[in-house]
Amino acid sequence: MRRVEHVMGFPVSLRMDDEDAPDDVQQGAGDAVFGWLREADARFSPFRADSEVSRLDRGELTADGISADLREILDLCEHYREATGGAFDVRLPGRGLDPCGVVKGWAVQRAADLLTRAGVRGFCLNAGGDVVTSGGPWRVGVRHPEHADRLCTVLHLTDGAVATSARYERGDHIIDARTGHPSTDLLSLTVLAPTLTTADAVATAAFAMGHEGVTWAATQRDCEVFAVDAGRRVLRTEGFAGEGVSPRAAVP
Repeated sequence: MRRVEHVMGFPVSLRMDDEDAPDDVQQGAGDAVFGWLREADARFSPFRADSEVSRLDRGELTADGISADLREILDLCEHYREATGGAFDVRLPGRGLDPCGVVKGWAVQRAADLLTRAGVRGFCLNAGGDVVTSGGPWRVGVRHPEHADRLCTVLHLTDGAVATSARYERGDHIIDARTGHPSTDLLSLTVLAPTLTTADAVATAAFAMGHEGVTWAATQRDCEVFAVDAGRRVLRTEGFAGEGVSPRAAVP
């Protein structure tokens, strides 16, 4: 079963390959996935005036009055702010509260968990290029940062998640909060991790750090890293075993 919808500002595709899950179970699980993603967008988008995030930012909600979900998101944001020495920060001067760097991966991982709880064991959930897989093998491509029709490498995954932060879709949009300027040391940075919550947050936080973020990401628990810097040099951890990746390229 395959399904594609535009949610949270990007295309989300869901493929379920599970002969043991009846069609009605897969249909219901798909409905739950897209229903949840629409709910997450309505609740946590800083671009919606009536969202919980926007209401908190305007002072209409207190820290004690927010939902448990938003508290979890903000705790993750604070964790990565501290872990990156302030490079990743969802509260930039002159800008409103923007936890998008954490919300996307967190929300899509929650959606994947809904599939698992529904009994679907084989699926690939792709949210704007960030992917969660279960019950593979699945082949997941990492896009070339300068050529949309080319891949840098292809991963073979059974269960896991892959997220990429890059400049090719939205330009220099990731800010190093320590300087207040866009981070431009890297062209793209991809993280492989057990969950998309971790993969997406680590990729975004590391990209904000610039060159030092590649090494930092490699030290994060259960994370493998593939990066292309502004000089077109490829850096990767040994555990990032994709097709066509030079064995000599390594994180320093």
